[in-house]
Amino acid sequence: MTSKITISDLSVRFGDAATALLALDRVSLQVAAGEFVCIVGPSGCGKTTLLRVLAGLQPAQSGSFTVQRDDSTRPLSAMVFQGAAVFPWMTVLDNVAYGLRNRQIAYVERNRIAREWIARMGLEHFSESYPHQLSGGMQQRVGLARAFAYNPEVLLMDEPFGALDAQTRLLLQETLLTLWQASHMTVLFVTHSIDEALTLADRVVVMSARPGHILADEPITFARPREVLSLRADPRFGELFARVWGLLRSEVEPVTMR
Repeated sequence: MTSKITISDLSVRFGDAATALLALDRVSLQVAAGEFVCIVGPSGCGKTTLLRVLAGLQPAQSGSFTVQRDDSTRPLSAMVFQGAAVFPWMTVLDNVAYGLRNRQIAYVERNRIAREWIARMGLEHFSESYPHQLSGGMQQRVGLARAFAYNPEVLLMDEPFGALDAQTRLLLQETLLTLWQASHMTVLFVTHSIDEALTLADRVVVMSARPGHILADEPITFARPREVLSLRADPRFGELFARVWGLLRSEVEPVTMR
């Protein structure tokens, strides 16, 4: 498959030269077009920093990355942040249509697209509601609808379900799988949850404690489409979990003992 994202020896530091904190240390990674890749690692290992570099929000001090453009009519990338990053002064409809408005899509067309994605998220009865009138899970559905309505070639997701309760998280994982399987969008997804990574991904990239570098790149060969609960009952799921946790444990323990 064609490489969509190519990262080569990428390093990121924070602070002045004398006291700079090395966050990422010579990270190299390739993500194929249409692939769903999850990144797991200890807190502070640079997972979010890597996404921010790819999104153009954070400079790198050395190394390089490229994101291959294949369709000039679509935005190259979009980022879904931790928590529900919705605008509190906007209705659900206006939130979902926001990216389309920035793309200068005509009013009638952007509202049509936004309403289509609102319906796909099961929020059609809340299009005129404001975020404070919605639950956390519903707000995160609004964020997902906005990202998919924007229709980028690459979707960067920074632990979007991390603040949700377990039941809502499972439902949104199923929703995301359904949407992604229909869109074939390239996704790079950061999570602390090994369960979540194994459920969603084609590959799981395991990062070390700070300074972050890649410890392992595990292929996930479960057939698609996937059903979340039956997948987790598969004995192979437990074996993969143990393998990834075995890699992470020595990295997490020193961090938590500090």
